[in-house]
Amino acid sequence: MAFGEQPAYLRVAGDLRRKILDGTLPPHARLPSQARIRSDYGVSDTVALEARKVLMAEGYVEGRSGSGTYVRERPERRKVVRSGFRPTGAPSPFRQEQADEARTGSWESHSVQGPASADVAERLGIQTGDRVMCTRYLFRAEGEPSMLSTSWEPLALTARTPVLLPEEGPVGGQGVVPRMAAIDVLVDHMAEEVGARPGLAEETAALGGVPGHIVIEIRRTYFASGRPVETADVVIPAERYRAVYHLPVR
Repeated sequence: MAFGEQPAYLRVAGDLRRKILDGTLPPHARLPSQARIRSDYGVSDTVALEARKVLMAEGYVEGRSGSGTYVRERPERRKVVRSGFRPTGAPSPFRQEQADEARTGSWESHSVQGPASADVAERLGIQTGDRVMCTRYLFRAEGEPSMLSTSWEPLALTARTPVLLPEEGPVGGQGVVPRMAAIDVLVDHMAEEVGARPGLAEETAALGGVPGHIVIEIRRTYFASGRPVETADVVIPAERYRAVYHLPVR
């Protein structure tokens, strides 16, 4: 194989992918059989099989037991807007985070106290095993599961205050910044680390996806005068959403 030349299975996968994207193979159409691929492209069974595996791993096709392999219907990707800005009025924290007034959002949550893991302790600047409030969220957009979030707050900061539970109390459900302000902690900075990885089985089950499909993972931390006051892991299905950032120019 010449330098820069693609392996045969990638060339076959690329041509089939092009046919899927241009509509020659529309959603729900059956992918050519392994024998047909072998015949049409003049390749071996091994190459044909590997090409089909590539398309399946990329999410373009799916196998149906006893029936064959079919082109998947790929949803239009929506925006999840990450911004420090707040829309006018008094939308929910979920709508603030998405900054999307055209759609309705809802969420469910559950909070529980427990010891900080080594990773969470490092992110919050506390000791491993220190007590934290952990809150897990499932967000929905138009009734469809769209995002997971797990947040941690140090109980050394919030214990015996009205903001102990993020979704209860006089400022419950209003987000980290106003909740911390209610106990005279002024949040002045937020940092996010963005990455991508295969979704865990429990994550994709909650989000209505397939185990192994790629998710966007955002590790967010709020700071007040350099002190971390909350950190969270946000998980978004990459096939259906893309993270968009609106940042001030200085």
